[in-house]
Amino acid sequence: MEELIKIAASQLGIKEIPGNENNPAIVNYAKETGITGISNDEISWCSTFVNWVCMKAGCSMSGKPNARSWLNVGYEVASPVPGDIVVFWREDIHSWKGHVGFFMGFDEDGSTVFSLGGNQGNAVSIKVYDAEKILGFRRVSEVVNIEIPQPVLEKDSRGDEVIKLQILLNYLGYNCGDEDGVFGNKTDNALRLLQANNGIQIDGVYGNQTRGIIENLLVS
Repeated sequence: MEELIKIAASQLGIKEIPGNENNPAIVNYAKETGITGISNDEISWCSTFVNWVCMKAGCSMSGKPNARSWLNVGYEVASPVPGDIVVFWREDIHSWKGHVGFFMGFDEDGSTVFSLGGNQGNAVSIKVYDAEKILGFRRVSEVVNIEIPQPVLEKDSRGDEVIKLQILLNYLGYNCGDEDGVFGNKTDNALRLLQANNGIQIDGVYGNQTRGIIENLLVS
């Protein structure tokens, strides 16, 4: 998370150039990430900027210029921390339009959210947005020091071993939400899906058989 913020913050002040001239830094965000269709600094570039930052940090990218593409990257989090990605709807919640940036925090009553992003006031800046327009928070930072938890874990289990399991499930693409050390419904559902996809007993219990499947997935 810190690396994402550090890279994004290094670009603060980069802004569009009025008229026919283009800021080469903004055009370069698209060039380096391989995103097509961003040929000048007048085209919406918020998603392109987030892609560029994630690329520099070695994190997953959406690879697309539209903000809502980030709703399919990483995994959803209910309790965001600075550096998580925040996606907003724009004009209409049911339209394709949106905005994306890096979450920096809420105000005191939670009614607004601070976003560090590109194409905010035509620049890389920190700007305040209406929290009612949030579509979701996503976490894309890389998992470091993956550890295999010890069995047996099941619903209502708590502690560090559950956190390890949740990190692994999210890493493998089975969204269990926040890695909070509480084996709740989301962790149970994610584990059952992993079991179903790998042809073993679907009981929501992390035992030796499920541990073996996870170990195989990590080396495959």
